[in-house]
Amino acid sequence: MNFQTIFYALLGGILPALLWLSFWLREDRKHPEPKGLIGKTFLFGMLTVILVLPFQKGVDAVFPDLMLPAIFLWAVLEECFKFAAGYFGGIHTVEDNEPVDPIIYMITAALGFVALENTLFILGPLLGEDVPGSIITGNLRFIGASLLHVITSGFIGVSLAFTFYKPFHTRLAAILSALIAAIALHTIFNILILKWGDAGTMISFVSVWAGVVLLLFSFEIAKALHGRNPGV
Repeated sequence: MNFQTIFYALLGGILPALLWLSFWLREDRKHPEPKGLIGKTFLFGMLTVILVLPFQKGVDAVFPDLMLPAIFLWAVLEECFKFAAGYFGGIHTVEDNEPVDPIIYMITAALGFVALENTLFILGPLLGEDVPGSIITGNLRFIGASLLHVITSGFIGVSLAFTFYKPFHTRLAAILSALIAAIALHTIFNILILKWGDAGTMISFVSVWAGVVLLLFSFEIAKALHGRNPGV
């Protein structure tokens, strides 16, 4: 492994994630979040990959050969760690001051996770000097798994956005419900990809793009909620 190989893997992993991030940040262009907090949340998302890997290896040791419990537990670990990255990155700060903000922070954390995860996926083919393979891997994850992470984390942010002016217990219930839904969606996506072959891949890709449309629609609703605190 040399520096050039690592550089290309990082470029292939991080650059697409940053392109997606710039796209989603446009949804909050009227009241943008501080760049420092966005950067911090993105880095926390990247760190999450490093933290979650040992747990996933432990799961693989107990449930080898892509057993269904392993696929489920991978999703639990990734969704919980991504939520922690979004929460400690920006959601818990005073800058989380309008309904759309938690969506932005959750998506940013997800894209940080995507950046390093994709880097590791691309690194494998590059180490084997399979440059076309690394390009294909990067493209497939750009339009598939990367969007899944954005959607699952984004809808956890949506749950916080739609309950932004609600009492704490209501927001907590919304987070837990959204987290369970995100884990279920993530698990189904992985089963389709790993167990259903080409048909599963096609279904999963169509589903995530439908999820993108729904997430964009949710952004518009969240932006319309700004300043509509019924308690004021």
